[in-house]
Amino acid sequence: RRSPQLALAGKGAQGRAWGQAWGQAWGHSPSDPVPLPLQISLQYTRSGSWYHTCGGTLIAPQWVLTAAHCISSSLTYRVVLGKQDLAVDDEPGSVAVGVEKTIVHEKWNSILVLNDIALVKLAEEVQESDTVRAACLPEAGKVLANDYPCYVTGWGRIRTNGPLADALQQALLPVVDYETCSKWDWWGSMVRTTMVCAGGDGVVSGCNVSVGTAGCYLPQPRAGLTAVLATGAMGI
Repeated sequence: RRSPQLALAGKGAQGRAWGQAWGQAWGHSPSDPVPLPLQISLQYTRSGSWYHTCGGTLIAPQWVLTAAHCISSSLTYRVVLGKQDLAVDDEPGSVAVGVEKTIVHEKWNSILVLNDIALVKLAEEVQESDTVRAACLPEAGKVLANDYPCYVTGWGRIRTNGPLADALQQALLPVVDYETCSKWDWWGSMVRTTMVCAGGDGVVSGCNVSVGTAGCYLPQPRAGLTAVLATGAMGI
Protein backbone atom coordinates (compact mmCIF):
# COMPACT_ATOMS: atom_id res chain seq x y z
CA ARG A 1 0.00 0.00 0.00
CA ARG A 2 1.25 3.45 -0.85
CA SER A 3 1.17 6.01 1.94
CA PRO A 4 1.46 9.60 0.79
CA GLN A 5 1.64 12.33 3.38
CA LEU A 6 -1.51 14.16 4.39
CA ALA A 7 -1.78 17.84 5.22
CA LEU A 8 -4.88 19.78 6.14
CA ALA A 9 -5.26 23.24 4.66
CA GLY A 10 -7.92 25.65 5.83
CA LYS A 11 -8.90 29.29 6.00
CA GLY A 12 -6.89 31.47 8.31
CA ALA A 13 -6.70 35.04 9.48
CA GLN A 14 -7.49 37.70 6.90
CA GLY A 15 -8.75 35.06 4.50
CA ARG A 16 -5.35 33.45 4.09
CA ALA A 17 -4.66 29.75 4.16
CA TRP A 18 -3.15 27.95 7.08
CA GLY A 19 -2.35 24.30 7.67
CA GLN A 20 -2.25 21.49 10.17
CA ALA A 21 1.17 20.30 11.23
CA TRP A 22 2.80 16.98 11.99
CA GLY A 23 5.99 15.70 10.43
CA GLN A 24 9.62 15.74 9.47
CA ALA A 25 11.83 14.75 6.56
CA TRP A 26 13.86 11.55 6.41
CA GLY A 27 15.87 9.69 3.82
CA HIS A 28 17.00 12.91 2.17
CA SER A 29 20.11 14.95 1.63
CA PRO A 30 20.79 18.08 3.69
CA SER A 31 19.51 21.28 2.20
CA ASP A 32 21.74 24.06 0.92
CA PRO A 33 22.53 26.68 3.59
CA VAL A 34 19.20 28.09 4.75
CA PRO A 35 17.26 27.39 1.53
CA LEU A 36 14.03 28.07 3.41
CA PRO A 37 14.42 31.09 5.66
CA LEU A 38 10.80 30.63 6.73
CA GLN A 39 11.71 27.40 8.60
CA ILE A 40 12.05 27.76 12.38
CA SER A 41 13.12 25.61 15.31
CA LEU A 42 10.78 25.63 18.31
CA GLN A 43 12.81 25.01 21.45
CA TYR A 44 12.10 24.58 25.16
CA THR A 45 14.34 25.19 28.15
CA ARG A 46 15.36 22.65 30.78
CA SER A 47 18.10 22.92 33.40
CA GLY A 48 19.47 26.04 31.77
CA SER A 49 19.77 24.58 28.25
CA TRP A 50 17.60 24.84 25.15
CA TYR A 51 16.36 21.79 23.22
CA HIS A 52 14.74 21.51 19.80
CA THR A 53 11.28 20.00 20.01
CA CYS A 54 9.42 20.92 16.81
CA GLY A 55 9.73 22.65 13.52
CA GLY A 56 7.46 25.40 12.30
CA THR A 57 7.01 28.18 9.78
CA LEU A 58 7.29 31.93 10.09
CA ILE A 59 4.05 33.26 8.56
CA ALA A 60 4.23 36.91 9.70
CA PRO A 61 6.85 39.11 11.40
CA GLN A 62 5.57 38.10 14.84
CA TRP A 63 3.79 34.79 14.20
CA VAL A 64 4.85 31.18 13.73
CA LEU A 65 2.74 28.19 12.70
CA THR A 66 3.41 24.81 14.33
CA ALA A 67 1.57 21.75 15.67
CA ALA A 68 -0.80 21.81 18.63
CA HIS A 69 0.76 18.75 20.21
CA CYS A 70 4.11 20.56 20.27
CA ILE A 71 2.75 22.97 22.85
CA SER A 72 2.70 22.35 26.61
CA SER A 73 1.53 24.93 29.13
CA SER A 74 4.24 23.76 31.53
CA LEU A 75 7.16 24.62 29.25
CA THR A 76 8.95 27.84 28.35
CA TYR A 77 9.69 28.22 24.64
CA ARG A 78 11.78 30.23 22.27
CA VAL A 79 11.89 30.29 18.47
CA VAL A 80 15.17 30.14 16.56
CA LEU A 81 15.03 31.51 13.03
CA GLY A 82 17.57 31.20 10.23
CA LYS A 83 18.73 27.90 11.67
CA GLN A 84 20.55 25.34 9.53
CA ASP A 85 22.51 23.13 11.94
CA LEU A 86 21.14 22.40 15.40
CA ALA A 87 24.60 21.37 16.61
CA VAL A 88 26.00 24.88 16.02
CA ASP A 89 25.16 27.27 18.86
CA ASP A 90 26.13 30.62 17.36
CA GLU A 91 25.24 30.00 13.73
CA PRO A 92 25.70 33.02 11.44
CA GLY A 93 22.36 34.46 10.36
CA SER A 94 20.33 32.77 13.09
CA VAL A 95 18.37 34.65 15.74
CA ALA A 96 16.58 33.46 18.88
CA VAL A 97 13.35 35.18 19.93
CA GLY A 98 11.25 34.66 23.04
CA VAL A 99 7.61 33.59 22.93
CA GLU A 100 4.88 35.95 24.14
CA LYS A 101 2.03 33.44 23.94
CA THR A 102 0.81 30.28 22.23
CA ILE A 103 -2.65 29.65 20.77
CA VAL A 104 -3.72 26.03 20.33
CA HIS A 105 -6.67 25.28 18.03
CA GLU A 106 -9.82 25.14 20.14
CA LYS A 107 -10.88 21.87 18.49
CA TRP A 108 -7.51 20.13 18.79
CA ASN A 109 -8.16 16.42 19.35
CA SER A 110 -5.12 14.54 20.63
CA ILE A 111 -6.78 11.13 20.24
CA LEU A 112 -7.87 11.49 16.62
CA VAL A 113 -5.05 13.94 15.85
CA LEU A 114 -7.46 16.46 14.38
CA ASN A 115 -6.88 20.20 14.16
CA ASP A 116 -3.28 19.64 15.21
CA ILE A 117 -2.31 23.25 14.72
CA ALA A 118 -1.08 26.08 16.90
CA LEU A 119 0.11 29.64 16.55
CA VAL A 120 3.11 31.04 18.39
CA LYS A 121 3.30 34.79 18.94
CA LEU A 122 6.85 36.02 19.21
CA ALA A 123 7.87 38.48 21.90
CA GLU A 124 8.92 40.91 19.18
CA GLU A 125 8.69 41.29 15.43
CA VAL A 126 11.59 39.86 13.46
CA GLN A 127 13.29 41.65 10.60
CA GLU A 128 13.50 39.86 7.27
CA SER A 129 16.95 39.02 5.94
CA ASP A 130 18.66 36.48 3.72
CA THR A 131 18.16 33.88 6.46
CA VAL A 132 14.82 34.99 7.97
CA ARG A 133 11.68 35.48 5.92
CA ALA A 134 7.94 34.96 6.33
CA ALA A 135 6.21 32.46 4.06
CA CYS A 136 3.88 33.60 1.31
CA LEU A 137 0.48 32.07 2.01
CA PRO A 138 -1.92 31.16 -0.82
CA GLU A 139 -5.52 32.25 -1.12
CA ALA A 140 -8.03 30.22 0.87
CA GLY A 141 -9.34 27.20 -1.02
CA LYS A 142 -6.42 26.95 -3.42
CA VAL A 143 -6.09 23.41 -4.79
CA LEU A 144 -2.73 22.21 -6.07
CA ALA A 145 -2.69 20.13 -9.24
CA ASN A 146 -1.70 16.47 -9.24
CA ASP A 147 2.09 16.00 -9.30
CA TYR A 148 2.68 19.63 -8.32
CA PRO A 149 6.16 19.87 -6.74
CA CYS A 150 6.10 20.43 -2.98
CA TYR A 151 8.89 20.15 -0.45
CA VAL A 152 9.01 18.85 3.10
CA THR A 153 11.78 20.05 5.42
CA GLY A 154 12.91 19.51 8.98
CA TRP A 155 15.37 18.05 11.44
CA GLY A 156 14.33 14.43 11.69
CA ARG A 157 15.55 10.93 11.04
CA ILE A 158 17.62 10.55 7.89
CA ARG A 159 16.40 6.97 7.46
CA THR A 160 13.93 4.60 9.10
CA ASN A 161 15.01 4.00 12.72
CA GLY A 162 18.12 6.03 11.97
CA PRO A 163 19.66 8.94 13.88
CA LEU A 164 18.10 12.37 14.09
CA ALA A 165 19.73 14.90 11.79
CA ASP A 166 21.40 18.05 13.07
CA ALA A 167 21.45 19.59 9.59
CA LEU A 168 18.20 20.78 8.05
CA GLN A 169 16.83 18.14 5.65
CA GLN A 170 14.59 18.55 2.63
CA ALA A 171 12.76 16.33 0.16
CA LEU A 172 10.53 16.64 -2.88
CA LEU A 173 7.01 15.23 -2.38
CA PRO A 174 4.80 15.73 -5.47
CA VAL A 175 1.11 16.35 -4.83
CA VAL A 176 -1.28 13.40 -5.18
CA ASP A 177 -4.82 14.37 -6.20
CA TYR A 178 -7.88 13.59 -4.05
CA GLU A 179 -9.23 10.97 -6.46
CA THR A 180 -6.05 8.92 -6.12
CA CYS A 181 -5.35 9.53 -2.45
CA SER A 182 -8.88 8.59 -1.38
CA LYS A 183 -8.73 5.16 -3.03
CA TRP A 184 -9.13 2.21 -0.67
CA ASP A 185 -5.52 1.07 -1.15
CA TRP A 186 -4.20 4.55 -0.35
CA TRP A 187 -5.84 6.49 2.52
CA GLY A 188 -9.48 5.71 1.80
CA SER A 189 -12.15 7.43 3.86
CA MET A 190 -9.57 9.11 6.10
CA VAL A 191 -8.91 11.64 3.34
CA ARG A 192 -10.98 14.81 3.24
CA THR A 193 -11.24 17.30 0.41
CA THR A 194 -9.59 19.89 2.66
CA MET A 195 -6.43 17.79 2.79
CA VAL A 196 -3.38 17.81 0.56
CA CYS A 197 -1.74 14.46 -0.22
CA ALA A 198 1.87 14.29 -1.36
CA GLY A 199 4.52 11.65 -2.05
CA GLY A 200 3.69 7.96 -1.88
CA ASP A 201 6.60 6.46 -3.82
CA GLY A 202 7.61 4.35 -0.81
CA VAL A 203 11.12 5.80 -0.79
CA VAL A 204 11.03 9.48 0.12
CA SER A 205 8.74 10.53 2.93
CA GLY A 206 8.16 12.44 6.12
CA CYS A 207 7.73 10.87 9.55
CA ASN A 208 6.12 11.79 12.84
CA VAL A 209 9.20 12.13 15.03
CA SER A 210 10.34 15.70 14.47
CA VAL A 211 6.97 17.38 14.34
CA GLY A 212 5.45 20.70 13.46
CA THR A 213 7.74 21.27 10.54
CA ALA A 214 6.99 22.40 7.04
CA GLY A 215 4.89 20.13 4.87
CA CYS A 216 4.30 21.70 1.48
CA TYR A 217 6.48 24.54 0.34
CA LEU A 218 6.01 25.96 -3.11
CA PRO A 219 9.19 26.28 -5.17
CA GLN A 220 11.16 29.49 -5.67
CA PRO A 221 11.42 32.34 -6.58
CA ARG A 222 9.36 33.28 -3.50
CA ALA A 223 8.90 30.32 -1.19
CA GLY A 224 5.36 29.88 0.02
CA LEU A 225 3.58 27.59 2.44
CA THR A 226 0.54 25.70 1.18
CA ALA A 227 0.15 23.28 4.09
CA VAL A 228 2.12 21.68 6.87
CA LEU A 229 2.57 17.96 7.26
CA ALA A 230 -0.36 16.40 9.11
CA THR A 231 0.58 12.71 9.10
CA GLY A 232 3.74 10.79 8.51
CA ALA A 233 4.56 7.23 7.52
CA MET A 234 2.58 5.85 10.46
CA GLY A 235 -0.64 7.48 9.27
CA ILE A 236 -3.36 9.05 11.37
